[in-house]
Amino acid sequence: MNERTKNLIYALIWATAITAVCALKVFRGPELWLEDLLYQRPETFPGDIVIIGIDEKDIKEFGPYNSWDRTVMARALEALARDPEKRPAVVAVDTVYSNRMDEEGDKRLADAAAELGNVIMATEATFGTRTTFGSASVVIDDFAVLNYEEPYDELREVTTMGHINTMYDEDGVIRHSLLYVETEGGRVYSMPFEAARAYARSKGYDVQMPPTNSRGQFFVSFCAEPGGFYDGVNLSMLINGELSPNYYDGKLVLIGPYTTGFQDAYNTPIEKGVMMFGVEYQANVIQYILKGDYKVQAAEYFQLGALWIVCVAFYVFFYNRKLRFTIPALIVSEFLAIGSSVLLYGAGYSTHVLWIPVGLFVLFIQSVAANYIRAAIERQNVTRTFERYVAPNIVGEILKEGTDSLKLGGKLCDIAVLFVDIRGFTTMSERLSPEEVVHILNQYLSMTSSCIEKHQGTLDKFVGDATMAFWGAPIADDDPVYNAALTAIDIIKGADELSAKLKREINEEIHVGVGINYGPAVVGNMGSERRMDYTAIGDTVNTAARLEANAPGGMIYVSRSVVDRLEGRMKFEPLEKPIKLKGKADGFEILKLVGTEE
Repeated sequence: MNERTKNLIYALIWATAITAVCALKVFRGPELWLEDLLYQRPETFPGDIVIIGIDEKDIKEFGPYNSWDRTVMARALEALARDPEKRPAVVAVDTVYSNRMDEEGDKRLADAAAELGNVIMATEATFGTRTTFGSASVVIDDFAVLNYEEPYDELREVTTMGHINTMYDEDGVIRHSLLYVETEGGRVYSMPFEAARAYARSKGYDVQMPPTNSRGQFFVSFCAEPGGFYDGVNLSMLINGELSPNYYDGKLVLIGPYTTGFQDAYNTPIEKGVMMFGVEYQANVIQYILKGDYKVQAAEYFQLGALWIVCVAFYVFFYNRKLRFTIPALIVSEFLAIGSSVLLYGAGYSTHVLWIPVGLFVLFIQSVAANYIRAAIERQNVTRTFERYVAPNIVGEILKEGTDSLKLGGKLCDIAVLFVDIRGFTTMSERLSPEEVVHILNQYLSMTSSCIEKHQGTLDKFVGDATMAFWGAPIADDDPVYNAALTAIDIIKGADELSAKLKREINEEIHVGVGINYGPAVVGNMGSERRMDYTAIGDTVNTAARLEANAPGGMIYVSRSVVDRLEGRMKFEPLEKPIKLKGKADGFEILKLVGTEE
C-alpha cells in the first residue's frame, strides 16, 4: 500500500470519527458558550415596549405582595385608561390571577381590563410525566400538562390569555421560548406571542408564526441585556398619577415583578453574570417576534456532511506538511468557519459553530503528533531525549493529584450564609456614567470582600452588586454564625463610610441590605467536568438570599436559627411589620440584627 492510499484511508477514518463525536454533541457546553458570545448581542430597538415594574418601592407602599388584593392591579389598569386619547395599544400583565379572592376586587379588576381593552392576562402550566396504559402499549409523555392555571371567569371573558411558562436549556440558560401549551381547553399561545400579535394588529399588520420544534419551542435572539428595557418606572408611580400618559401612549405595556424578592429571574445568554427578570425576558421575546427575523436550525445531516467533507480535505492537506504551512492554514480556516456561521446566522440559519473549528483543530493536533512520531521513528534518540525533558513519574504524580482534586460532588454540612447587595443600584447605574458605576462597584465589592476575609469567611461569588459568602466550609469554623454576624455589622459600617466618601467624591450615596441564615446546605464542586464552581446550594442559601432581598438599606435581617445561636452576644429587634418569605410557611420568624452586646 503506497503512502497516498494510506493517507486517504486515514483521512476517511479521522473524518468519520470526528463527525461521529460531533453528532453525539460531546462539545455542546463550549458550543453553547461560543454561540451565545457570537449571536447574542445587544441591539438597538424601537421604544415600542415599556415595562412598569413591581419593585421594592411598591411593596413599601402597598405592603407585602402576597397581601395585595386585586384592587391594586385594577387601579393600575384604570390609570392606564384614564386618558381616552392616550392609552396603550396593548397591556400584558405578567401575573396569574387564578382564584377568586373577594367579589369587589375581582369585579373591579375585570371591569378595569374590559374598559382598557386589549389586555393580555397570564396563565401557567405545570409540566411533568404522564404514563398512559393502552391495551397493547404504554405511552410515556414527559412533557405533559399536569396542571393549568388561568384567570377567574370574569377576567378571562374580557381579556386574552397568554401562558408565561419558561423552559431552560440543558445548561440552565433560557435560549428558547415556548410558543404554545396544549391544554384540555385547546392550544394557548404564550404571552409574548399574544402581546406581539395584538400590538402588530393595532398598527395594521400581523406577525409571522415562529418556527418551532416538536415541543412548540422556538429559538430567541435577545436584543437587550438585563435592564435594557426598564426605565425605572414602577406600579406606584402609575397609580399615583406620577407617570405621564405620553410614556405609554400607543405602546405595548408590560406589567410584572422587577425585584429579586419575587424569585422571578433567569439566566439568559446575552449576559450570563446578571439574572434577567421575567418581565424583561418577555419583552425580549416580544421584540424578537415583532422583528420577525426568526432563526432556524440548519439540517443536521447537511452540517454533518459538510463537516465530514471538510475534515477529509484538511487531513489530506495537513498530512506531512511543515508547521509554517499548517498553522496559517488552520488560523485562516478557523476564522472562515466561524465567520461563515455568523453570516448564516444573519441569513436566518443557526449552525453548530464549533463543529468545523474543533474538527480542524483536532486534525491539526493529529497531524502535528503524527509528524512528530514519524520524526521520532526516523531518529532513534528522540525517545531518550523526551524522557530527559519530562520525567514520566513526575507527570504521573501531577496527573494523579489533579484527578483527585477535581472531582464533582459535595457534602451536607451546617453553614452560616450571608447575602448583601446595594439598594437601588440599577436605578443609580442608569443615571451615572459607566466609569462612575465601576468606581462605586469596585470600592463596594472590595469592602465586602475585606470584611468577609477579616472574619474567615468563604467568598462564594459576586452577582452584579450582590455578594454571597458562607462560614463552616471548606474550613471548619467553631462559631460560624457569630463570624457571619460580625461580618454583616462590619459591612453595614463599611457601607456607611463608603457612602460618605462617595458623597464627597461624586455626590452619590449607597445603602446595603444584608441577610443571614444558618442551617444545612450541600457544599462542594458544582457544575460539570468542563466547568465547575465551589459553592453552596439548598434551602438555607435560598432563605438567606430572600432575607437579604427584603432587608431595607442599612438593615440586617436574620432568621430564628441565627438568633438562637447568638443570644447574649448580639442585640436583635423584631420587625415592625412582619413579612412572609416566598416558599416559607406562616410563622417563619425574621428579626433585625442591631449590633453586639456591650
